[in-house]
Amino acid sequence: MALPRHMRLKGHRTFNYIHKNSTKYHGKLMTFKVAIANPDILRSHKIKNISNNLLIAIAISKKVAKKSVDRNKIRRLIQDWLLANIQKIDNHKSYWLLVNLKFGDFHNDNNRLLEEFQKLMFKSHLIK
Repeated sequence: MALPRHMRLKGHRTFNYIHKNSTKYHGKLMTFKVAIANPDILRSHKIKNISNNLLIAIAISKKVAKKSVDRNKIRRLIQDWLLANIQKIDNHKSYWLLVNLKFGDFHNDNNRLLEEFQKLMFKSHLIK
């Protein structure tokens, strides 16, 4: 199941804002860029009621996995973790998160990927 539309980030202005105004958290497999939400940027996309949501974008390069099928599997794996944990915990803050997976042959090691994702979620204080 994919993230609901209201949880995804989109638009080049959104990503420019995140790149310029974010705090970075580095792991071995991925990096997080966390920025305080700026709802004014998303008004052109007609997204409403976003002030208390954690909005997420997951970027996976072709260097990580050549086939789009493999990249989409990784994306869905992370999205499923988010849906299972964020909605259950419901203590997330109004931040925007950009997840960039680093180059490496780890796309078959789901446990390692999810462990690092969870570790960075705690390290960035997006969940407690």
